[in-house]
Amino acid sequence: MKFRSTVLASSLAIAALVVAAQASASCPYPKAPGGIPDGSKATKEEMLAGMKTMRAYNDLVAKYTDCLKTDHDAAIAKIDPALTADKKDAQKVELDKVLQQKNDAAVDEAQAVTTRFNDQIKAFKAADAARQAAAKP
Repeated sequence: MKFRSTVLASSLAIAALVVAAQASASCPYPKAPGGIPDGSKATKEEMLAGMKTMRAYNDLVAKYTDCLKTDHDAAIAKIDPALTADKKDAQKVELDKVLQQKNDAAVDEAQAVTTRFNDQIKAFKAADAARQAAAKP
């Protein structure tokens, strides 16, 4: 009997993952900006362009997480109503877990990229202050 319940639980998990994979296929993962300007050497224009790139990237991450939520809700709506409550709950838990993992991965990456850019803003401000101090007679 234990083997049977293990097989059933595995089957439910696989079914939930298949539904989640199909659902998230419509949500393209946002690509992080490749070139963050080096604040110690960048011009003001390069830093402003970097800021625009970061804003666009953050917008893509927000759209991605919204899309994940929409697809997650649609996948939950597709859970077979003929299943027992326990089986439905198991599929929902698995779908929730997949949503959380994908959402967290995107948000964590966005926070890391934003932190790197913010570090370059600090470096730019320090370099700019040094350039202005050196230019004063």
